[in-house]
Amino acid sequence: QVQLVESGGGLVQAGGSLKLSCAASGRTFSIYAMGWFRQAPGKERDVVATITWSGGSTYYADDVKGRFTVSRNNARNTMYLQMNSLKPEDTAVYYCAASFHYYSSYRGPAEYDYWGQGTQVTVSS
Repeated sequence: QVQLVESGGGLVQAGGSLKLSCAASGRTFSIYAMGWFRQAPGKERDVVATITWSGGSTYYADDVKGRFTVSRNNARNTMYLQMNSLKPEDTAVYYCAASFHYYSSYRGPAEYDYWGQGTQVTVSS
């Protein structure tokens, strides 16, 4: 098993920045990839960004490209999401997730085995 703990959420004005962290513990050696997802009230949980744990290959949803950066520190078993130029529509609960399996992509919630508890990001206009 893997335990995931997110931190770094909060309230920020439009145009501001936040950096989320996701600390993993447990069987971290079994992780193939990790991802950030977000879910706004009444909406589905959507992928934001993903990163493979060994090679560091990344994927970004179209609406965050150029504004968000996903990274990882393998030594600290931590994944990050640097969010710049935040918009009110980025407001959501942000979740990190870990996958123990190899897939050709990691863009859907079904590809992930473990989830964090979520952290609220609120962007005011």
